[in-house]
Amino acid sequence: MGLRSLFRRRPAAAGASDTLPVADGPETREPLTAEQLLDLEGAWAELAAAQEVSELTNFHACTRNGRPWTEDPAAVRAVAATLREFPAPEAQPPR
Repeated sequence: MGLRSLFRRRPAAAGASDTLPVADGPETREPLTAEQLLDLEGAWAELAAAQEVSELTNFHACTRNGRPWTEDPAAVRAVAATLREFPAPEAQPPR
């Protein structure tokens, strides 16, 4: 298979559509309960502590389920765990 055949347009199959499904719009989320807010605050404290000992100063994260990762304690803790994998330069052994 050459590049020409890879990039050549093929006729659409019968019944196929060129349109993509569109979401109905932003879904409404229920507000977090007091217990969930405490859990989220704890997760953010873990993230702040991980950032203090990490050499990283900036990162970008996104969500896959439409809900902001900043509102999900498990996602915030996952980011904190990732930051812990990047220790500060003075904490690393010499090479």
